[in-house]
Amino acid sequence: MQTSIEQTKPSVPTVDLELQSIEGLEIEVIDDYSSRAQWLRAAILGANDGLLSTASLMVGVGAVRKDVKTMVLTGIAGLVAGACSMAIGEFVSVYSQYDIEMAQKVKEAMRETNGIEERKGNLPSPFRAAAASTLSFSVGALVPLLAAGFINDYKARLGMVAAAVSLALLGFGGLSAVLGRAPVVKALLRVLVGGWC
Repeated sequence: MQTSIEQTKPSVPTVDLELQSIEGLEIEVIDDYSSRAQWLRAAILGANDGLLSTASLMVGVGAVRKDVKTMVLTGIAGLVAGACSMAIGEFVSVYSQYDIEMAQKVKEAMRETNGIEERKGNLPSPFRAAAASTLSFSVGALVPLLAAGFINDYKARLGMVAAAVSLALLGFGGLSAVLGRAPVVKALLRVLVGGWC
């Protein structure tokens, strides 16, 4: 009996590069860091915007009315308005990018015979960007709210907001560097100095 090459070829286990499991712990393996760029950009933008715009509103209104209640109420209004604005802005912006990229892929597919469906995977997700932006804006906005909410003395409250915002900027900068596999010190300084400006 004659065996074919296909029958004698050893079987090689296939490996799913997107998700691997080690003793019940799931680990996401990213082969292409650009795949997380869209939501990471939206999350860092949202967190910084939530942090800085809410802190600025609170300090600005707090300069006129120095009581805690007014300052916290201003922060809550800024959080809600900003989170909604960021979600809608990200959705519209990323959906516009999606439409342009989809039109380009349709144009390319017309030139080839492979079709469009297999290429859709690299397109940006407007829903993911909107969710990342909204959630991160809210987290950023909570920092000055929590820093100011429990301090009665006006000057101490302003100092606490400034300190909390500075620490949060360092945290957001470090997190963006780690998630984006970028130099940490450069990201920390960029986010901190940009936020102070």
